[in-house]
Amino acid sequence: MTRIMVFGTFDMVHAGHEDFFRQARALAADPHLIVSVAADMNVERIKGKKPQRSQNERRDALAANALVDEVVLGSQANHIEHIIASNPSIIALGYDQEGEYVDNLENELTKVGIGAKVVRLKPFEPERFKTSKLNGERNR
Repeated sequence: MTRIMVFGTFDMVHAGHEDFFRQARALAADPHLIVSVAADMNVERIKGKKPQRSQNERRDALAANALVDEVVLGSQANHIEHIIASNPSIIALGYDQEGEYVDNLENELTKVGIGAKVVRLKPFEPERFKTSKLNGERNR
């Protein structure tokens, strides 16, 4: 079993996320997909607004997704600790994930002895399937 970890807010799970999960699973013949759900506090700090759904609601929705094998809540203080606890072989990043958590991720993992391979996945119709765009359409 190859442990593959992905990260996100996942306020809603749409076709872009499902493709993200499928791409991550395709990285290994025997995938075990771990989805890390961003803590409410971190979403608000990074995005400048609270998520629409609580971290527990988002976690529960992902746990019901057939493509997801395990769901963990991201740490509020140290994002590396929950990666260490999950012990992934591969970390798959979305095409648009950037910033404080991913910019130095490989170096941070090396410092704590995690040898996970970090890969960047491809977008899936980002002009159509991006949560911020879908939320904008809902609010019209």
